[in-house]
Amino acid sequence: MALADIVNSRILIVGGSSGMGLALAKHTLTAGAEVIIVGRNEDKLRRASAELRNPALSTAAVDIAQEAQVADLFERIGRLDHIVSTAADIEGAYELLPALDLKAAQRVVESKFYGPLLLAKYGAPKLIATGSITFTSGIAAYRPAARGSVVAAVNAALEGLVRALAVELAPIRVNAVSPGWVDTPIWTFVAGDRKDETLDAMARRLPVGRVGQPEDIADAITYLMGNGFTTGTTLHVEGGHRLI
Repeated sequence: MALADIVNSRILIVGGSSGMGLALAKHTLTAGAEVIIVGRNEDKLRRASAELRNPALSTAAVDIAQEAQVADLFERIGRLDHIVSTAADIEGAYELLPALDLKAAQRVVESKFYGPLLLAKYGAPKLIATGSITFTSGIAAYRPAARGSVVAAVNAALEGLVRALAVELAPIRVNAVSPGWVDTPIWTFVAGDRKDETLDAMARRLPVGRVGQPEDIADAITYLMGNGFTTGTTLHVEGGHRLI
């Protein structure tokens, strides 16, 4: 999708206050889109708004795991061209099974499966016929590791949901981006104080010689928003991680 094609688009980005979602917001605002960032944390939304400083940006504090809040959001939001969700609540979920708290696992499911399901349920009627929905799954579905069973399972389930929604919601296009290891704040929950060491070790293993940056994923999502012949697809943006 050429940046010029984004002009005058209205894009809803769930999880847009940090990481990959924030990079996408910057990318599309610069191109001339109107962007609505959705997140649960009002402080993070305010910080994102202050960082982006763009009159075409608005924010909404919504928990996408709460159906009433999602329904209310779309009741007042108006027409949309694209819906994107990069949201993921994985705090406490990266644990070996004996230490896994079921509530932490449930939060992953709510943020990465039920949330997207609700976004599609209430958001699809607001999309133009040539619009799109893009979700983010992840490399854990293909290269699972100890401590990552919940995230691996939910990523895989989300990709199944994408394929089904692409059929049900057609001609609206529904896709997923599957990022590899990307340097975002979420790694604090995965590796803690060893974040930099862990990412550096993976960078040395990957064929591209580095881990991903949020902008890499923003580029991929932009492609999926704009390519009118792509639906029901998972786009892998992982530096060759599946090859190693």
